[in-house]
Amino acid sequence: IFLAFLAIISSLCFASDPSPLQDFCVADNVSNVFVNGFVCKNPEFVNADDFFFCGLNKPGDTSNPFSSKVTQANVAQIPGLNTLGVSLVRIDYAPGGLNPPHTHPRATEIIVVLKGTLYVGFVTSNTDNKLFSKVLNEGDVFVFPQGLIHFQFNHGPSNAVAFAGLGSQNPGTITIGNAVFGSKTPIPDDVLSKAFQLSKEIIDKLQAQFLPHN
Repeated sequence: IFLAFLAIISSLCFASDPSPLQDFCVADNVSNVFVNGFVCKNPEFVNADDFFFCGLNKPGDTSNPFSSKVTQANVAQIPGLNTLGVSLVRIDYAPGGLNPPHTHPRATEIIVVLKGTLYVGFVTSNTDNKLFSKVLNEGDVFVFPQGLIHFQFNHGPSNAVAFAGLGSQNPGTITIGNAVFGSKTPIPDDVLSKAFQLSKEIIDKLQAQFLPHN
């Protein structure tokens, strides 16, 4: 029993994206088999386009409430990333644009500013909840540790552009406001009111900003 327990703990400690056991494992997006990631396409049918993506040269549409846009290049866009443990995003920010507080449950992120100025930061876990923040200029790089809440804000007078690499083929994104106040089955007012020490009326107003039917 002890050895079985030790094996389970060890597997959890070293959990990460699947490691490749061959040159590549291009994702087969039409397979009905469910595995951790994607099953491999027959190598006989793999071609260069499976490792290619075009479009990160184009500015994203920032005409939304956050005035920012994340353009992803992960395994959903590049099947050849399957099992390789890496992906990329382009982030565009209008003046005042915000990539709101969010986490990537499966990836560390490293960001480089190509244009403009960004105020960025992340918050450590309980109980310290310490903010590490920095103003980044063109060419500056910053790292957001895996799973921690982080953000980027364009407080400059012009548009800003950044690229970020993430240590997962499919890092996932949990935007805090959307998840807490906009879950598809709403979290009950009683829970949120107690969690945030706010009245139910304020909770209702917050949910109204995020719930899809509003």
